[in-house]
Order: sequence, then C-alpha cells, then structure tokens
Amino acid sequence: MPASPSTARAINDRLALRLLQREGPLTAGQLKQLTGLSRPTVADLVERLTASGLIEMVGESGAQRRGPNARLYGIVGDRAHLAALDVRLESVSVLVSDLVGRVLAEASVPIDADAGTGPAVEQAVALVERAVKEAGTGPTGPEATGVRGPESVREWGSLHTVGIGAPGLIDPATGELRNTTGLPAWHRSLVGALQERLPDARVVVENETNLAALAEMRDGAARDRDTFVLLWLDMGIGAAVVLDGALRRGASGGAGELGFLPVPGTRGLPSATDCEGGFHSLAGATAVLELARECGVLDIGGAGEPATAAQVVRWAVATAADVRAARFLDTLADRLALGVASVVALLDPGCVVLGGEVGQAGGEELAVRVAERIAGMSPLPVEVRPSVLGDTAVLRGALLTAQDGAQDDLFG
Repeated sequence: MPASPSTARAINDRLALRLLQREGPLTAGQLKQLTGLSRPTVADLVERLTASGLIEMVGESGAQRRGPNARLYGIVGDRAHLAALDVRLESVSVLVSDLVGRVLAEASVPIDADAGTGPAVEQAVALVERAVKEAGTGPTGPEATGVRGPESVREWGSLHTVGIGAPGLIDPATGELRNTTGLPAWHRSLVGALQERLPDARVVVENETNLAALAEMRDGAARDRDTFVLLWLDMGIGAAVVLDGALRRGASGGAGELGFLPVPGTRGLPSATDCEGGFHSLAGATAVLELARECGVLDIGGAGEPATAAQVVRWAVATAADVRAARFLDTLADRLALGVASVVALLDPGCVVLGGEVGQAGGEELAVRVAERIAGMSPLPVEVRPSVLGDTAVLRGALLTAQDGAQDDLFG
C-alpha cells in the first residue's frame, strides 16, 4: 500500500534533515542527488522546511552558473542551544553551542571537593550559568528576534539538551551515574542539580571514555572505522568498545572496565571494590610515574611542580634516542600490550586507539611500540593509533551526544 502524500512528505523531510545533519550545508541539487528524489519534490521540501524554520539559506556553493541550485541550505542553528560538560575528579569544563555545533562559549574551573558536596555542585552549576550567559543565547526558533548581546539573554534554562561526560559507570536501565567507589559524591549530585535548574532541558550522562570514543569515530583517529576499541590511559584505566558503528555498554554498563583485568606483573589481584592489582596497577598514571622513577626519567625539568605522567611520557617521546627514555617507553609499551592483546583476543576490533592524557602524550612513538609487540603476540591483525582529539575528546563527545539528541527530538 503506497504511503499517503502527507506521510511521503514527512519521510522526505526527515531524509533531507538527516543528510544536512551528517553532511552540513547542501544545495538543492546535492539533495536531489543524495536522496534520489525528483527536482520538484526537492524544491517543495526545501520550501517547506524553510517556511517551518528548520533550515535556511546559508550561502552559495561557488558553482560557476548561479541559480536556485547554487544556494546552500543548512539547519537553523539558533533553533536550540546545547551545553556539554566534561566532569573530572577535580575540575569541570563546559562549552555552549547552537544546534549545528558552533561553539558560542567555553569555560572551565577547578573544583575543591574538600569544600563539601554542596559548594562543589554550586561552583560547577555557576560555571554553566556563566557560559550560557556569555554565549548570549536568546529566543530560539521562528520567534527569534535576531538581537544578540546582553539585552537578548533569556533565563539560562533555555538550553534544550545538556550532555555530560563523567568517570564511572552509567546504569543502562536508568541512564544515571552509578555510585561508584572512589568517585566524589558531588558528581552524582551535580547531575540532579542541573536537572533541577533546567526542568525543560534534557540532561544526558555518559561515561567519559565512551564519549571520547564517539568523538574519535566522528572526528578523530577512528573516522574510517566502524569497529574499534579506545583504550583510555589516564589517572584511571578504561576502554570503550564500538562494534559495527554502535557503542557497546554491556549488561550493567561496565563494558571496557579494563583496569580490573587481572594481568601478570602486579602484586595481587583486583577486588570487586578496588582495581589495584589489575591492569590499572601497570598502566594507570601512578604506575607510569613509578616506572619513570625506576628508569631514571622522573626528574625531567629540575625544580618546580612534580611532573605528571603525561609530561614524563611527552618528554620521553621527545628524547627517545636517550637510553633511559627508550627503556621507559619500551617497558611502558610492554605493559600496555598486555591490555591491548586481551582486547584483541576477545573482540578482534582491527583497531585500537590510545587515548587519555598518557595515550595522547605517547603519540605515534608509543603507538608503534605497542603495535610491534601485539604483532608478535596475536595472529589477529590490528592497527594501534594515537588519539587525534586528545584531552578535548570527552567534551567533543558530550557535545555530539547533545547535538544528536536535540536534533532527533526537534526533527523527529
């Protein structure tokens, strides 16, 4: 039974909007080519979507012959505003964007958890409020006045969607941050506080490593891959699993908790409440610093603040010809290969991305060393790549998640 005219129009509209989401601004001719629809049908849907305030002309394609098909149409960014948060153990970063991802404001603040849960939450919420006001988010949609500046700023609750990246496990049934041992109490309270302050906004929480993987797949090291694993190397250790283009969270939301993986070379076994003794004990930031001390590369700059794990790795990469630096990088690669080999044996992902601050600092130098070891340990082919997005990956992933959710809601 053929679709009714109204149903057909709705299907065509959704198809065009999806293409504009994925590809960015397109001409009517490009929409015709990508959708396979007739020229009159495309002209009708462009007129209809423009009249409804969903798309607008944003420029011209640069074609030599000017005409209707040379006009570029894009999604109306001011129809909704979004916020993305990267919540760390001792800091929060936020950015505010429009619906198409144009960043309007960014800010970050250290969080003193010792001050108590209430003050920590208020500090983080105030950061979001300041960023939204700085962005000057005014009325959105067809009723927008076009006025920018302080006089147009609405109540900051005008945000449509907030994407939050945080360490810890997310309950797949409720979408809530679970009460995980070792994480500050203000993390869970922050989510509730934002939802209370933003009753009309959709607040989405996701594990930071999962968000980093989504960002690397969309804009980073895994752009050409629909199956890969992101190994997160930072204060904590984790992994994000993407199979056939879909993020796999596991039955309880714990897929990729690689820090708890029992491995040789540690002083014991991990427990249900402590990953000490697991892969974390070999590859976490504290373990990397201990290794640097053993290899004689911990003091990389003389007096001053103690070096971080990422700084030590970055220095070792820059001076890889030095015997001590080479020994440090080789031993670190030996350790990382244990975790990567386990992932490869179980999932055969074909690609492993080294992310987090340590993975980013190691760059191609560390990735090559790990790949050489995996080639001798596993019959399965796998590429080992360094993160492209580095410490921006979580915030970028949170923004992409908010953007996708808002566009799905607004466009149907």
